[in-house]
Amino acid sequence: MRRTIFDTDHDAFRDSVRTFISRNVVDRIDEWESAQIVPRELFTEAGAAGFLGMAIPEEFGGGGVPDFRFNMIIGEEFAYAGAGAAGLGLTLHNDICLPYLLSLADDEQKKRWLPGIASGEIISAIAMTEPGVGSDLANIATTAIRDGDEYVLNGSKTFITNGINSDLVIVAAKTDPRQKHKGLSLIVVERGMAGFDRGRNLAKLGLHSQDTAELFFDDVRVPASNLLGEEGKGFAHLMQNLPQERLSIGVAGVAAARAAFDWTKDYVRERKVFGNSVGALPTTRHELAQIATEVEVAQHYVDQAVLSLNAEELSAVDASMAKLWCTELQGRTVDRCLQLFGGYGFMLEYPIARAYADARVTRIYGGTSEIMKEIIGRSLDV
Repeated sequence: MRRTIFDTDHDAFRDSVRTFISRNVVDRIDEWESAQIVPRELFTEAGAAGFLGMAIPEEFGGGGVPDFRFNMIIGEEFAYAGAGAAGLGLTLHNDICLPYLLSLADDEQKKRWLPGIASGEIISAIAMTEPGVGSDLANIATTAIRDGDEYVLNGSKTFITNGINSDLVIVAAKTDPRQKHKGLSLIVVERGMAGFDRGRNLAKLGLHSQDTAELFFDDVRVPASNLLGEEGKGFAHLMQNLPQERLSIGVAGVAAARAAFDWTKDYVRERKVFGNSVGALPTTRHELAQIATEVEVAQHYVDQAVLSLNAEELSAVDASMAKLWCTELQGRTVDRCLQLFGGYGFMLEYPIARAYADARVTRIYGGTSEIMKEIIGRSLDV
């Protein structure tokens, strides 16, 4: 079924993104996977090409177009190129961190941060997860206690995407430790602040070219002017922006599944067994037919969810459904496709092997599949 959500501007943008990835990314993936981080210049190169901050107003150096279809195209093209991990930092920067700054930053903060966000000179991250706290945000232990014109920040965060590269980190912290939800605020910590340290770049099962780090805050004095949004409203701010984050993960999930399917079609067409191509076997055709159907159906749900987001109508439940279905689809698709590659699927020189390792975390980050089911289940009124 033909996708109908894009116009000629989106098609031209996709061509530009695809060319950028071909020239600037594909030949460097192995190097970045070994280094377990992408270079900072990937962000400035993307910024110069117009692929960062598309929704940022033009007066701050952005594209001035708050249309998530452009974000979607970037995520899809990185996945199709087998470079999803390398593009994850850009996706986090555009899809997850930027909405907080656009909706919550005051005029002074926008002037200070948005131009660098758009150019890629300021790399962003968001820090919610703690060593003892995952999805239970109300029990965050990191504190930011007001002291005159500053907050004194203490605590630690873990599993932070862009944790090594980041210059600006949106930190969820308790400004009133006596409270749960109502005590949470968002504090922006900047590179170089005394007492702000980064731990090791965490070794992971997959996503090797994406830096994921521990962050430590030891009496970090953050100017009160770095409070993002309202004090005590951090939980509400997070809930407002989580649907877009989860939809972004769903977009990447269905794109990764489609990429795995396309690689597998090409492989089974050429691979011979008992004198015929693997693709000629009825069992292979039936398996691919099942995958093709599941990917196609998921794609159209996600497309409609993106239009709903653009119309400011995307609900937490709809976003949770997109995240749940598409990441589960991604996991089972890459597993089934790897099986059709046989022994070659276990070799890292084939993108399907990397995709298999990269897929596992998508059912965890951004809210586990179990949390998504709980959100959906609560909406059913049973």
